[in-house]
Amino acid sequence: MYQPMEQYPVEQKYLHQIFEHIQDGIIVMNQNREILLMNPAAHRLTGWNIGGKVPFCSYCQDRKITERENRCYLIARNEVPYFLSQMPVYHGNELDVEMSTALIYQDQNSQEQEYLLVLRDQTLRQKEEEVRLSKKIIKQLIEAQEKEHKRLAHELHDGVSQSLYTISVALQAIESTVEDERLYDYLNEVQAELGRTMSDIKAYSHQLRPTSLDRLGLVSTLETLIQTVESTSSLSIAFQTNITGRLPSAVEINMYRVVQEALHNAVKYAQANKVYLFLRKEQRQLIVEIHDDGVGFDLEQAKGGLGLEHMRERIEQLNGRFFIQSAPEEGTQIITTIMIDESEEIANESDGSR
Repeated sequence: MYQPMEQYPVEQKYLHQIFEHIQDGIIVMNQNREILLMNPAAHRLTGWNIGGKVPFCSYCQDRKITERENRCYLIARNEVPYFLSQMPVYHGNELDVEMSTALIYQDQNSQEQEYLLVLRDQTLRQKEEEVRLSKKIIKQLIEAQEKEHKRLAHELHDGVSQSLYTISVALQAIESTVEDERLYDYLNEVQAELGRTMSDIKAYSHQLRPTSLDRLGLVSTLETLIQTVESTSSLSIAFQTNITGRLPSAVEINMYRVVQEALHNAVKYAQANKVYLFLRKEQRQLIVEIHDDGVGFDLEQAKGGLGLEHMRERIEQLNGRFFIQSAPEEGTQIITTIMIDESEEIANESDGSR
């Protein structure tokens, strides 16, 4: 007979609520695996009904047993608290579950037994693990990419640039001995082209990995980036920060890349005239805000864009949050927040890279 909730003793009331609302499937079955009782979660997970039988999981269906051994591995091995396998459910599907069972009642006369079977859906956990592994792979790829950028920038700066400088000095020496006017003019043209090439290599090296990022830190490097962008475009950038020291190296390079990409987008796509860049630290939280007055865009149509995805990936691999707001003719706003590990910050300041 149905009993109103207010008539239940307090303990029974809460147990009933837990039974009804817990996300794990709870089933009471007899030794013949007939379902005597089940909660709503168990029905949602499996599609089984009271009076039906609990099928054997994929492992128990195929395992070899002795003559009198119970085919159910959990019942046969009472000492095993948890078991991972696939359980046949409705529509012929199989569900990855974590199972546990316990003998909860045994009739002293008939020796009939009743078991508690608990099913926990592993699908969500597997998806969470896939996301975790995906983030780990992305982090490793970004770190490898930055390491290679640093190596290439070093090679360009200390290798190729130095070789070209040596060639330039040699050309100057040759030029001083040339009397033929046509040859002299030609050497001047070669010197000019060589100068442009050296400037290009310096710019490429800086784009790959600014040396100031390792020597001076994020703020100084952003100031240099802003000067470069303003000198090569019509963009005006207002920069405010309250940061005076160094940040963890992973934070500095990834935040630099995010700002670099945002300014690139403001110049190339947004047709912006003004950008406001705010970089501040509030206790252990680093906040970066980038606002532009450009043409904006439809966020739905821009989903999947590589630039925005790369920015998001860099922030998420720092366990931070990435927010972007934009609409046609309303400009674009980007806000990122990450937590700073103070021990990493101290280590960065004392490792001699300041």
